[in-house]
Amino acid sequence: MSRDASPPTRGALHRWLLPGGEDPDPRFTLANERTYLAWTRTALALIGGGVAVEAFTAQVWNTAARQSVALLLLGLGAIVAVTALVHWIRVERALRDRSTVPLPLMAPIVTVAIAIGAVVVAVLIIAATR
Repeated sequence: MSRDASPPTRGALHRWLLPGGEDPDPRFTLANERTYLAWTRTALALIGGGVAVEAFTAQVWNTAARQSVALLLLGLGAIVAVTALVHWIRVERALRDRSTVPLPLMAPIVTVAIAIGAVVVAVLIIAATR
């Protein structure tokens, strides 16, 4: 006895975010989701770093330096969180349309921002120890 498999019902949000195309191999969708979660962990780490800088560096840095670094980390964390979602959607759409997977624009942006942040923190540490 065989059953006819009917396609799953798609909700309004699914139809809005992922219009058209066909479901890709679940392995690709799950790999895309793992990448999204990795970027989300990165965003959470940046946000946690911003909170830690504000909470634990009052004895080391002046208020302006401390708040600048904390806000830089918090802002970068927020940007990474939003761009992770946008990238996940773009990749999922490409998989469904069987088109080229877009490059993540956030990777070079995050790399440059972290490098600049590291230099700023290094300068602040050197200035605080003199």
